Amino acid sequence: MQYLNQIKITRVEERPNDAWFDLSLRQLREGKVRFYRVKDFLTGNWLFKVCQDKELNKAIVKAVKCPPGRRFAQLEENTMLFQKSQIEGWFYDVISLTHADENDKLHRKIITTIEEAPATIREHFQIVPYEEATGKKAPGKNWVTLSKAEDEKSMILLFLLERAWGISTVSPEEKMETIRLREELKPPISLYVRPKIESAVHMKVKVHAHENNMNVSDAYRSLIESVLGVAS
Repeated sequence: MQYLNQIKITRVEERPNDAWFDLSLRQLREGKVRFYRVKDFLTGNWLFKVCQDKELNKAIVKAVKCPPGRRFAQLEENTMLFQKSQIEGWFYDVISLTHADENDKLHRKIITTIEEAPATIREHFQIVPYEEATGKKAPGKNWVTLSKAEDEKSMILLFLLERAWGISTVSPEEKMETIRLREELKPPISLYVRPKIESAVHMKVKVHAHENNMNVSDAYRSLIESVLGVAS
């Protein structure tokens, strides 16, 4: 849970009745749509759209906005499908992992053994055979994750773990160590002192603005440029 706690998922909009185009069906569908802003410590900032199709008992997670970079650009508009399982109240997702080749082109592969699933997925999500989740067999479909039908945040986490983390140029362990070292280098400022510092800075800016006959925004910019000039 150490890594998953570093992913912040915030719902920013809910549309009780909206429409979307289902590429698999090649038709417009209607239902509840929610948007989520995600801050992932490993890959960056995302915007997701989750479409709930109650009639067909499925949910679609769509990456509306991705972090910058050649690899993540290929995930923009990418979708992940969660369908009703034969286990009441649970949706399933066929586990497939994305990786990048030497030219940064993305490829996706359905896992054949449970050991191929990343440790983070194995530890924090329920994994069952495809046949157990659906009651039928299908060539090439072996293992699935289970998510509560209403747990859209877990679905978004699975999108990140299956589609995005595998194409990151750094590992979660390396990123966490970088964050730890950065925090150690920060000078400790108590919550009591911080407002006083901000107030003192603002007063200095106002004085600078008055003395130089400029507005506060220009004064901030002027002072920052002068500090950067000294630093260089």
